[in-house]
Amino acid sequence: MDLDQKPHHIVIIGGGPGGYEAALSGRQLGADVTLIEATGIGGNAVLTDVVPSKTLIAAAEAAQLVAHATTLGVKLTFAGQPVKPKVEIDLGVVNQRLKDLAEQQSADMLGELVKAGVNIIHGTGKLDGNHHVVATPSNGKPVRLEAKTIIVAVGATPRELPDAKPDGERIFTWKQLYNLSQLPEHMIVVGSGVTGAEFASAYSQLGSQVTLISSRDTVLPSSDADAAAVIEDVFKRNGINIINKSRADKVVNTGEGVEVTLSNGTVVKGSHCLMAVGGIPNTAGLGLEEAGVILTESGHIQVNKVARTSRANVYAVGDCTTFMPLASVSSMQGRTAVFHTMGDVSAPTNLRNVASNVFTAPEIATVGWAEVDIAEGRVKGFVQKVDLSSNPRAKMQGIEDGFIKLICSTGGTVIGGVVVAPRASDLIYPIAIAVENRLTVDEVAATFTVYPSISGAIQEAAQDLHLPTA
Repeated sequence: MDLDQKPHHIVIIGGGPGGYEAALSGRQLGADVTLIEATGIGGNAVLTDVVPSKTLIAAAEAAQLVAHATTLGVKLTFAGQPVKPKVEIDLGVVNQRLKDLAEQQSADMLGELVKAGVNIIHGTGKLDGNHHVVATPSNGKPVRLEAKTIIVAVGATPRELPDAKPDGERIFTWKQLYNLSQLPEHMIVVGSGVTGAEFASAYSQLGSQVTLISSRDTVLPSSDADAAAVIEDVFKRNGINIINKSRADKVVNTGEGVEVTLSNGTVVKGSHCLMAVGGIPNTAGLGLEEAGVILTESGHIQVNKVARTSRANVYAVGDCTTFMPLASVSSMQGRTAVFHTMGDVSAPTNLRNVASNVFTAPEIATVGWAEVDIAEGRVKGFVQKVDLSSNPRAKMQGIEDGFIKLICSTGGTVIGGVVVAPRASDLIYPIAIAVENRLTVDEVAATFTVYPSISGAIQEAAQDLHLPTA
């Protein structure tokens, strides 16, 4: 039978957020769907990255709420006498909880796939040409599957340096941290991007001494400059030792601790070390190049705005592609790829409108065009920044650091924004809606907000950007 006359069979390699959403979307549109996953549904995002790391951060936030309760007039007493709160962390309990939550989330996702009628193969897969996939079950013989559409969603693996090999005992990647039973006395974090900054923030809040080694001039060098400055200031005030403009050449487990040798010869000693130096796409050995799929020099799969590769029927989503390495983007790519291959309405993914968040304390959320884009002439517009120190709700909650920044075009359309605040990940949403739907600053300003609320600072920024009509 000709391939075009058979039911549309979609084979997905990888069950992370992108593969999961693609599988559900395929079933929704009536396709036969086979999903191949080796480690567990949800992939790294659920099992070893996003879910566990943000659960760890939630524990750190809870510790800080207790530690600073007295600043809000909340007194802790014992036998009727006031006591100074001393927060102690049982990291074994914290890590067991986050692993349990991750496994439960994975099980819930598996249940949804089974309910939808997705055929799941627990194992690995590789392309055999551009219309066949060889699936190797973990407990069986290889099976050759014919597919009208192939979707690759294999994610990425933590990058390792030759002279800083993670051992899971004192030198870690972000996948290995959750087996710790005791809080590190002194955690050295190598890398000041999103992952490094988030873990440095979390372990500092949990009570560890933290040293953050950055090869760049500042922490979070790719973030909004004002936001990065706030985070670096907060880090320093909280006792984090930041070593900028330095590279780690070597990390050694001494048995009693770690020694990190910098490029200038300086040796930094600590109890543990986290290597947060980026990721490598899991694309090697998948038969992609043999099938005519173009990869970049770094091994990422080149895709367009509907997640299509250089082969018409092969799509790729998530961290293994040239798109942003975010779970939300991967999920959107998965849906878009299926809608496109099935002939449904598929809106190309516009990365400019993607909201992203750094889960430090405070959080940093961004969307749309940045202030640097205006400064360097890539787009014309205006910027308005409102510090939370002037916001009544922030004062009530004891929030001392943060701001709302709104960016609009010369015609008054909202084109970007930055939020630095607790729960910035939630506060960015109204700005993202404004960017996606091309609302004007006057339309945002005319939308009622609750008083008092931190979101009121968004309205205030919009009001300040009002352009007189005469």
